[in-house]
Amino acid sequence: MENENKNKFETLPLIPLRGLSVFPFMVLHFDVGRDKSVKALEEAMLRDQHIFLTTQRDIDVDLPTKEDFYQVGTVSKIKQMLKLPGDAIRVLVEGLHRAEVLSIIGSEPFFEVNVQVHYDDEHEKDIETEAMMRLVLRTFEKYVSVSSKISPEIILSVASIDEPGRFADVISSQLTLKTEEKQQIIEAYIPKRRLEIIHEILLKEIEILEVEKQINDKVRTHINKMQKEYYLREQLKMIKKELGEENDLDDEIDEMYEQLRKIKLPKKIDEKIKKEIDRLSKMSASSAESNVIRSYVNWILELPWSKQTKDTLDLKKARRILDEDHYGLKTVKERVLEYLAVRQLTNSMKGPILCLVGPPGVGKTSIAKSIARSLNRKFVRMSLGGLRDEAEIRGHRRTYIGAIPGRIINGIKESGSKNPLFLFDEIDKLSSDFRGDPASALLEVLDPEQNKEFTDHYLEVPFDLSKVMFITTANSISTIPRPLLDRMEVIEVSGYTEDEKVNIAERYLVPKQLKEHGLKEENISISDDALRSIINHYTRESGVRELERKIAAVSRKAAAKIVEEEMTNLRVTKRNLDKYLGVERYRHDEIKAENQVGVVTGLAWTRVGGETLSVEVTLMKGTGKLVLTGQLGDVMKESARAGLSYIRSIADRLDIQQDFYEKCDLHIHIPEGAIPKDGPSAGVTMATAVISALTKRPVDKFVAMTGEITLRGRVLPIGGLKEKSLAAKRAGIKKVLIPFDNIKDLEDIPSSVKKIIEFIPVKTMDEVLEHALIKEEKKNED
Repeated sequence: MENENKNKFETLPLIPLRGLSVFPFMVLHFDVGRDKSVKALEEAMLRDQHIFLTTQRDIDVDLPTKEDFYQVGTVSKIKQMLKLPGDAIRVLVEGLHRAEVLSIIGSEPFFEVNVQVHYDDEHEKDIETEAMMRLVLRTFEKYVSVSSKISPEIILSVASIDEPGRFADVISSQLTLKTEEKQQIIEAYIPKRRLEIIHEILLKEIEILEVEKQINDKVRTHINKMQKEYYLREQLKMIKKELGEENDLDDEIDEMYEQLRKIKLPKKIDEKIKKEIDRLSKMSASSAESNVIRSYVNWILELPWSKQTKDTLDLKKARRILDEDHYGLKTVKERVLEYLAVRQLTNSMKGPILCLVGPPGVGKTSIAKSIARSLNRKFVRMSLGGLRDEAEIRGHRRTYIGAIPGRIINGIKESGSKNPLFLFDEIDKLSSDFRGDPASALLEVLDPEQNKEFTDHYLEVPFDLSKVMFITTANSISTIPRPLLDRMEVIEVSGYTEDEKVNIAERYLVPKQLKEHGLKEENISISDDALRSIINHYTRESGVRELERKIAAVSRKAAAKIVEEEMTNLRVTKRNLDKYLGVERYRHDEIKAENQVGVVTGLAWTRVGGETLSVEVTLMKGTGKLVLTGQLGDVMKESARAGLSYIRSIADRLDIQQDFYEKCDLHIHIPEGAIPKDGPSAGVTMATAVISALTKRPVDKFVAMTGEITLRGRVLPIGGLKEKSLAAKRAGIKKVLIPFDNIKDLEDIPSSVKKIIEFIPVKTMDEVLEHALIKEEKKNED
């Protein structure tokens, strides 16, 4: 009879179950809500109450097709149906036999399938199968002992089953398995194979449960320890209260632990701080050591370990903010916008370390504030001028009384953000003494590869500075230590031209000073000519600080007149400017009235901008002495001697007597002798003046020059060309001779200057003389 039933075929309604698998001999209930499933149930009740149940592959599919459910399932009998609110039905079913879908007859209004039913052959129970059953039973007993989800009574009912197939299915129905594992068991038609699968699964589950138990035991032990500590602390509080020793230290300790839990420090730092808090909890509140630990822990907890502002990556907005606050400074602005562009593309870039180098008053410090505003970052400024103590950078060790962190960590804490814009002002004015070298301490801070683990001596734990954008300012790079300079991207911030200063005054300085002095635009107006006169005759600087002070002085005088004389409208012009500022303080060299012999206009760079130098040479009878006056430096004196040696070597070409240096004394003088002068860039100028004096040929009064001279007569490059060209424009020069290698610097010269002055690149002294000395024919015509 069994053999006849092995190949039994049936036509049954099908329900795909979501997240459920039904085994033979298993009784369970589930809820049915989908229309197709409800109609399949109704059809099954009209027939013999048999229905085919299989498992859906993906529980998220609401309208499954034949590809969405497994082809092997269980023929089940519906035992009970109960209608629930909302058109859902709760069904109680009992699994009967395995079956496999052969074909799908229809899918509407429900799935109807032809299935082949597979019956277990319980007569083929051999010794190997019996052994496998006993092995599975022992393994199942161990599983039950480890698991807390199955009642031990189940073992008795399982042990009483003799049929291998039913034995395997009953055990399977008790296990919490994945859908794929359950389906693997359902698709195992041979009982012996089914037992092998169950045995493998049980061994794996036992191993997992044992690991889970170990973890749970550890967690429980930890929780018990914490509960014990809490209980003892509460008892200790009550004892202290009874003894009259109650204080707020315990509450403070609890608050510290709470803060520590919130800020989520790196593991090593977290453990270190917990130890410190634990030490504090065991000390008397009045001990000196407790105050040291309390201060230390508070410093750690108040630092912004994970707090940071979000950068504004809108380039148009950033450009608008930078242009609003500052006129010019194109190079600096472009570098900031480049950083923002890269951040927008990569979303992960270390903060750049920029060094703004330029004369005083050109806006290096204030542009840093604008950069912070354009990036939406906090701004921290630290002045390094005169700083001598390394501890100002790295902090003091906690062993010292009154020790505190360095100013970098303090600035980070005050900003409340781990990615502020940090300005090191006047980095070129650092110094050192017996207390250490601050410049060396800054090496780690300003190195992108090292500052992610910057360790302050006080904190003794690393703090990440890689997100910080560092900007430094300096008037000159010559005094910055070379290793420190190597870590920074240097951006030259040159002085302002006259037109730039006028624009800055009109846009920023005048409105600012009027507001500070309680004046309105209708009360006072300052003409362009008056501003230019202030710039040229009352100030001498590359920046605009002194200009702002002069505008403030004009505003104060105007305010006094408005109050005393009840005037409502004042106009400041070039003519009446002396009434506000007095007589002119400065004058600039102007073109001589005529071409002169032995007088050449040179160009010099100073900390306050460019200047013209009138180099004068006089010949006297003597014994070949070279006299240099005008407070010249050593480099300048050497340039004069090099020029003289060059002239002696080409005397025959210049129609100069070969023995002039034996019969004549040469006196080279540069006026304004109270001002020290140095540098090689006047070499060409002095050589030209000497040649003019020796050949009696005058020099073109509209020509100025700059460049270093060699013994072979080559003209070498110089610096500060922009400032020098502005000085030439101021003096009315029409032609400037520059070294050929300085052609690249012409890009930095304002177009307004290029329109007025002709720049001629020269390689040798022959070219210089060609343009500077008046030709004989021209001289005769004059």
